[in-house]
Amino acid sequence: SQFTAEVDDDDDRESHKFLANGMMDKKKRYEEEYHPGHTSFGMSVFNLSNAIMGSGILGLSFAMANTGIVLFSILLLGVAILSLYSVHLLLMTAKEGGSLIYEKLGERAFGWPGKMAAFVSITMQNIGAMSSYLFIVKYELPEVIRAFMGLEEISGAWYMNGNVLVVIVTIAIILPLSLLKNLGYLGYTSGFSLSCMVFFVCVVSGQLSAILYSTNLLIYFTSILFPVLIPGTEMCTPKYFVFNSQTAYTVPILAFAFVCHPEVLPIYSELKNRSRKQMQMVSNMSIAAMLVMYFLSALFGYLTFYVNVEPELLHTYSKVYKNDLILLIVRLAVLTAVTLTVPVVLFPIRTSVNQLLCASKEFSWIRHIIITVVLLASTNLLVIFVPTIKDIFGFIGASAAAMLIFILPSAFYIKLVKKESMKSVQKIGVRSRAPGNSEHFSSTLTLIILDWISTSNTNGKH
Repeated sequence: SQFTAEVDDDDDRESHKFLANGMMDKKKRYEEEYHPGHTSFGMSVFNLSNAIMGSGILGLSFAMANTGIVLFSILLLGVAILSLYSVHLLLMTAKEGGSLIYEKLGERAFGWPGKMAAFVSITMQNIGAMSSYLFIVKYELPEVIRAFMGLEEISGAWYMNGNVLVVIVTIAIILPLSLLKNLGYLGYTSGFSLSCMVFFVCVVSGQLSAILYSTNLLIYFTSILFPVLIPGTEMCTPKYFVFNSQTAYTVPILAFAFVCHPEVLPIYSELKNRSRKQMQMVSNMSIAAMLVMYFLSALFGYLTFYVNVEPELLHTYSKVYKNDLILLIVRLAVLTAVTLTVPVVLFPIRTSVNQLLCASKEFSWIRHIIITVVLLASTNLLVIFVPTIKDIFGFIGASAAAMLIFILPSAFYIKLVKKESMKSVQKIGVRSRAPGNSEHFSSTLTLIILDWISTSNTNGKH
């Protein structure tokens, strides 16, 4: 065929033909799901990088402050490698399972329970992502208004209330955009969103450079290496290994920051002259780039504020640099980016809900509006009643993100890749890894919930 004529080796030829097995039902499935891709390799790297990069970057300095530089670096590298390996398993499973849709792979592996596990995980992850974006609106928009009005502190006026502002932004901007039947043109915001985050990392590093420049470097580095020689600098000393009640949030925050697996298959389906090897290279480059950006952002943010860093890094800057023009520009850019990203994240959730509940029915504007309003209302309630963004990062990272990155790809691979024996080295490795991942994230989720209970009891006593 015209597709196989473009392929150079056996592996690529298999990747192009994996949806057709000569049977009529699979041939029909091939025609429905397969279409030639038109996205270049470079643009695919850009799209996957944008899918990985999100609000999770704002929580990484907090994670480093509660693990230490060395332990954080080990965990960051470990999660990145596991995430990359899971992409490899997912691409292998898509080839053998005959689908480029995450939920369908779950259905072919484990039937309806597998489909529901994938659906619930993707929905939770996307709702968590939307919540984290709206948390940024809740934290940052009052600061932007304060800066424009020239106030030293945020007043008690309604237009300074983060919860009220989240609802207003949702109704005035996000809801109209989300109600559009086709959100394709909003894809142009992906470049702007990624540019905002690159700008954010540059500002974070620039602020640290300004601190180094404005202080005596000898005193600064002496206070880091020998804090006992300079009284009062113990709180401004970097730690290399830290264990406390907040350490449990670290791996979930990292998992939340690296999750991109629901987007891997759609990006793969749009890749020009696609092959599994080529998509693996796209994933390698994207995750490597994000690994560097994440480490720099976490390190610079931590070395600027040390133990005083908050779960949302940008909010920490607002307490120190109240009227800084560059920081105000960063806030505006990030606010615009996350606000325009919420409808894009909501779109696949609504599509999945429609497919689950009304797959055989015609499009209905009433159903379309109801599902959109319910999803946005639920997300707003989460943002209003959940105390901090770290709770979103922690809970979603230890549940939905863990399922999408570590557990489901392994389970689908074991079930669907028949050409490898259960005694093969790779399958033994996957089988041994899956229970450990499940136990780790179950215990992490338990520790996070215990921390919530402990914090609630402490606040109640006060």
